[in-house]
Parts: sequence; structure tokens; C-alpha cells
Amino acid sequence: MKSHYRVVVIGGGIVGVSVAYHLTLRGLTDVALIERDRLTAGSSWHAAGGFHAINADTQIAALQRYTIEMYPKIEAESGQGTAERWRWLKAELALMRTQGHDGANLLSPAEAVAMVPIIDPAGLHGALFDPDEGNLDPNGAVYAYAAAARARGAEIVTGNRVTGLARRPDGDWDVLTERGTVTAEHVVNAAGLWARRVGRMVGVNHPIVPLPHHYLVTDEIPAIAAITGLMPAVTDLEGFTYLQREGNGLLLGVYEERPVHWEVDGAPWDFGMTLLPVDIDRITPELKLAFKRFPILAEVGVKKWVHGAFTSTPDGNPLVGPVDGLPGYWAACGVFAGFSQCA
Repeated sequence: MKSHYRVVVIGGGIVGVSVAYHLTLRGLTDVALIERDRLTAGSSWHAAGGFHAINADTQIAALQRYTIEMYPKIEAESGQGTAERWRWLKAELALMRTQGHDGANLLSPAEAVAMVPIIDPAGLHGALFDPDEGNLDPNGAVYAYAAAARARGAEIVTGNRVTGLARRPDGDWDVLTERGTVTAEHVVNAAGLWARRVGRMVGVNHPIVPLPHHYLVTDEIPAIAAITGLMPAVTDLEGFTYLQREGNGLLLGVYEERPVHWEVDGAPWDFGMTLLPVDIDRITPELKLAFKRFPILAEVGVKKWVHGAFTSTPDGNPLVGPVDGLPGYWAACGVFAGFSQCA
């Protein structure tokens, strides 16, 4: 590491590497990203990697559309239903089109089943299909952003935890790390599960809390193996689940109606690439809805469960931008839908 940088980004998940890349994209090449462990060693390594353009907030929807549009560029550069929900989807489609997103269209239940044959259409009024939604390799996405940022001049430092932040008399920041102290004009807190701890280094109690999140991966399903090409990812808004193809099986994730908090002060510093004990009882209501909408789930084995932590803000939107009273200190954290909103 050098002794001084224009910007230091703290955190090596999808948000941190995206921040570093976008800074360099705008000509700010004197940037260092400092990660306490290795890239992805927070929420990114166990994420399902789904990304979605749909969002009720127009600004967040625009952010998500931009994020999705970035993935092919980075790749190149680095080498359940109700009538009410159906009306909402129609309105969402109209909103998306006013924002210049013309590829989406509404489907009948039969058309949805034709695309994803494991859907039980009972009770469905229809679906909204967006060709730009889907899923990616989370690990690959992080490393692609990191490689693109490095190629544009950023320094990526791993295995070096930030232990303190202090404002200097000249307005710059001392960034204390396990390998010594560096100074920076700007510091970006993109520390994910540890962002609350980093914020308290400067007297800020960011309103972000880690939440445990489950998904499962099934054994092979012949009906899935028979699908040629890509299978659209599915979000069941009434069932609080999302589903995507995983090899010749399925990945089913659960968004809980009654989520629980975990380590409200932030993950312990030594918490690494570790999963939490599976708690199926907690997600039974959502699983019942999923098994009704996707009956094939009752006929196939579960190959693995993943139960990991993600950070969330009270309103579910990212916490991004400058912090009043702390010139040069920026937040880029609380991004629960990281692979939809990282840009």
C-alpha cells in the first residue's frame, strides 16, 4: 500500500468492488480497496446471485436497471398471485416503460407455465416477464468488478482489516489497518456485515442490521433438465420466494414475513465464510406456499441448504451517500439486494 490515497473503499464484497470500479471509471484512479479477509468473504460468497429490475420505488428501479446493464459491460471489460397483485404488475409494467425499459411484457398463466413448466397456474392472474432479470455467478461478478477496477488503476488490498478511522486536522482521514496507517481524502464504508462497526469508528450508528436468509438447492429434476437454453428466474410476490435454475435442479430462496435479527451490532470481526445453522421451522409458512406454487419441490430431494446473513436497512433500501458532519466520509452499505443494486 501507498501512504496516501484520494479514496479508500472499505470492504471487498460486490458493493465495494463496484464502488472502486465506478470511481476509476470516472477518472479517479488513486483508489485503494481494503478488505479484512478476501474478496466476497461477507454476504457475496453465499448469495444466490439473482438480480431484478422491478421495484416500487422509481429511483431504486432505475438503479437496478443500471446495475443489470453494467454486468455485460463488466464481463467484457474484465474478460404466488391475486387480482390486486395482477393490477400492481400492470402498473409496474407501465412504470417500467416510462423509464425507457421496453423489453418487459405481461404473460397469461399458460404462457408463464410454458416458460417455466414447474409452475402450478392455479389462482394465477398472470405474470410479468422481464428478459433482463436473471441470476449470475456471485463470486465471478465480484472478481470481474475487481479486475476491471484494478485495470483502471485501483489498488485491491486483501487480508488487511481496517481497525480505526480518525479525522486529521487538515481534513483528510487516517485509516488504521493491521498493516499500518494510510491517509485518504475520502473514505467509503462498503463493509457490508461489518459496516455498523466501521461506522462507529467515526461516531455514526448506521441503521443497518444483519438478517439471516435461507435458500435451498434441489437434486436434479427431469423437467428442468429438459429445458433447453435459459429458464427465466421466478419471483413469487405472494409466496415470498424466488426460484431459479441451478444446474438441472432448482434454487429456492425465502424472504421471510417475520425476519429475525442477527448480531445487531454487526458481524464479529472474525466471522468469515461461515453459514448459520438451518432453521426450517422459521420459514415453514413461506415453504408451504412455495410447495403449493411449485409442486415438484415435494417430489425431489434437497441437495443443500444455505443460511447466511445479509444486511438490511429499516426501509429495505440502500444506505448510500455522504454523511452530514463528516466531510469525506461516505456510506455504501445496507444493500440487501446486492447484485441488483450494487452499481
